[in-house]
Amino acid sequence: MGCPLIFTKIFCVTGTVPTMEGTVQKRGKSRREDGIATAVDFLLANARLVLGVGGAAVLGIATLAVKRLIDRAARPPGEDEKPDQKSISETWEELSLTGASPKLLKRGLENSVNKSLPAVIKIEKEDCSASSTAEVPKLEIRRVPLCVTLQEKLLHYYQSHVTLSESDVAQAKQKALDICMEIQAFLRSKQPEMPLGEMSLGGSLFDDLQVVSADHACLLVPLLIEEKFWYFVPGEETILNTPQFWMVRRTNLEYFGRGSSYWDKFIVGGYLSSNAVNEALHKLVMGSMNWPALGSMLDCTIRQVMGSQELKLEIQQEQSQLFIDMLPIIRFEETVLTSQPENKGNFENLWCRSFYTDEATKLRDLDASDSGLRLCCLKILKAVCKDQPSLRRVTGGHLVNVILHLSDTESDWSEAALADRFLQVITEVTGYLEQGFLPSYFNSAVNLLSELSAEEIDEIGYTFYCALSNPDMLLQRGV
Repeated sequence: MGCPLIFTKIFCVTGTVPTMEGTVQKRGKSRREDGIATAVDFLLANARLVLGVGGAAVLGIATLAVKRLIDRAARPPGEDEKPDQKSISETWEELSLTGASPKLLKRGLENSVNKSLPAVIKIEKEDCSASSTAEVPKLEIRRVPLCVTLQEKLLHYYQSHVTLSESDVAQAKQKALDICMEIQAFLRSKQPEMPLGEMSLGGSLFDDLQVVSADHACLLVPLLIEEKFWYFVPGEETILNTPQFWMVRRTNLEYFGRGSSYWDKFIVGGYLSSNAVNEALHKLVMGSMNWPALGSMLDCTIRQVMGSQELKLEIQQEQSQLFIDMLPIIRFEETVLTSQPENKGNFENLWCRSFYTDEATKLRDLDASDSGLRLCCLKILKAVCKDQPSLRRVTGGHLVNVILHLSDTESDWSEAALADRFLQVITEVTGYLEQGFLPSYFNSAVNLLSELSAEEIDEIGYTFYCALSNPDMLLQRGV
């Protein structure tokens, strides 16, 4: 696959990569200089493999500069007392070229130099210590599993970083359930006439799809509406002609006048307003409940998340943190509509068609049919996107749909094929981003990328595009 146009970013480095011979030509005879030269040689020998030709050039320049400084610091007093000012200025002029590099490669260079410097300094310190005393210092060695292949790295990343402990999950679920019961009891006592169904908890925490930390739950608040009073208008039939966003129209007003339904008070322009329902629940629940008292009873601190249109709570207990979103929903036969203010812009009458349950069920059924690792691959990718700042706008919904599409053409999702499928999903995501269109698996007319800006698509796509040649960069935090 060629480089996508939207991801064309040029990495220019003038000069050539220092050769191994040129880098180590000034080695001395002492053990200290040999240790430094060995570290430099190793760093440069692997630079092209990790960073590519352009990255290796910049890393070579940076490493050479560091070696020069250390060489000069190690010289005996009186030898070359006047430093070579010309070489110093030329070295840092070369280093200034890194300012023209893309931010991801620049960040990779900084990480490489930061990691290499302590090793070089440590070698010099150990050599100095060894020369002054006969005792060899005892080093504490931390045993880390040796992961050679991408397959091994992915499995180690999954086990050490992605999966959640059963105790953490159980604690988060119980806390969310306690708060759910308190909110439901409060609403029934304050607004007994409000027709609400049995509240339930959902989302990734309760579907075994949460990664890294058990920190998010969703409280579903079902609105019970009368079918004879309301009609679900598909997105294609609205004036916006957007398949993802539906409307709920009030009908039969000539027979059942306004006020016949409790929800008539939330009508705006003849349609049930999701914004009006949100605002009413926000005022009733967020503004009226005694959160300090409830937190004291449940041995935690409960706060509203301010500055958000969502109904969101933050629960803090010792070192753990949990967020709970209250999500009003409407169900009619197989259709589920949710109120999500952040996705609708200024259109207050829109309801978002949700396929979350269908997607999670389909993915689980596919894995059960062939003992596949689709869920494992999904969770690794979710953790990667959570760890990488440039990928945090990529949601589980995006990734689930890409995996479902890929499952239609790719049948091997065994453990042995995990690395291949991981790279294939990244390739597929990059292709969708290049097109600017990711179709929903259950409704191909819905573009799941519509909520992302052009700049966000470009940044996400560029990160994934770089990861195709260096997938390890996505696993750095977890490994």
